[in-house]
Amino acid sequence: MSRIAYNKLVRFLEARLTPGGELGLHLTAGVALLVAAVAVFAEIAEAVGEGDDIIRLDEQISLWFNQHAFEPLTSIMFAFTNLHGVPAMSVASCLLGLWFWHKRAPYWLLALVLAVPGGMVLNVLLKNTFQRVRPAFDEPLLTLATYSFPSGHTAGATLFYGVLASYLVMTSPRWTTRIAVMIGAVAMVLLVAFSRVYLGAHFVSDVLAAMAESAAWLAVCITAVSSLRRRRAARRDQ
Repeated sequence: MSRIAYNKLVRFLEARLTPGGELGLHLTAGVALLVAAVAVFAEIAEAVGEGDDIIRLDEQISLWFNQHAFEPLTSIMFAFTNLHGVPAMSVASCLLGLWFWHKRAPYWLLALVLAVPGGMVLNVLLKNTFQRVRPAFDEPLLTLATYSFPSGHTAGATLFYGVLASYLVMTSPRWTTRIAVMIGAVAMVLLVAFSRVYLGAHFVSDVLAAMAESAAWLAVCITAVSSLRRRRAARRDQ
């Protein structure tokens, strides 16, 4: 490699890893998350489509939870999953949007509008593409007629808590608060995912695919809005 080519490569990498700038670290991190999430989703989708070992594992786990369901855990899981259905999450997203408006955070409001409704539309498209039948039991806890892969409740929770956590992490000055926010967001998504598997509404691969799908869409939305904000800020400073 020539000296000139080497210097260009170094300048390019430095620009991609710089926190500021239109195409800096935020874009690098966003692209890395997008690529990783898409790769994970593709692996799960391929395994499910080919009827791999994951199918048998899905069925075994679902059957185990169905046979070992007990109160009051079942009632708790019903309450938790209902709090993350389409009606409840629509209300929560509207309230979060109003909060962003009150905080004068228009770019975060735009990210929310793109991420949650757009991500749920993507989820519906994927469901109708794969058309996977939901788990079936002799005595089901929950019966649904729609397709199973990927999980809509898990996708909605990942999108909503992902936007909320991203905002709090970006605006909080303390690392302890940031870590607590990230742990809380992950815990909420995992609880929603667990409730869907426990109630027999989804297989484990359905909820894992939903997390990957939503993480990819979040990366697209938040990175795009962040790039837009930085570009407009750079133009104002010129």
